[in-house]
Amino acid sequence: MKRIIALLLFACCLSLAVVQPVLAANTGSEAGVRAVEPLNVNSASQEELTVLPGIGPVTAERIVAYRTKKGPFKTVDDLILIKGIGQKTLEKIRPLVTI
Repeated sequence: MKRIIALLLFACCLSLAVVQPVLAANTGSEAGVRAVEPLNVNSASQEELTVLPGIGPVTAERIVAYRTKKGPFKTVDDLILIKGIGQKTLEKIRPLVTI
């Protein structure tokens, strides 16, 4: 049980290390609120893509492989061509990504 808790704690810390670069300080706010900048799916690394809801390591790898083989995505809707991204996932990530 202690090992499971330790692994979960480690995974949480690791995920924070991945999420941190995606967050940017909102300099226009006195309260110091942080805003999430849209992630460019044409330049994001596999690790950065896994921060998106519903996008795990396998789907992120497929996104990068698609980009490498066929070139950059022309629209956010093109992500539907990736196995593992359905309409529901696309709608969840749409406000979080850009081309």
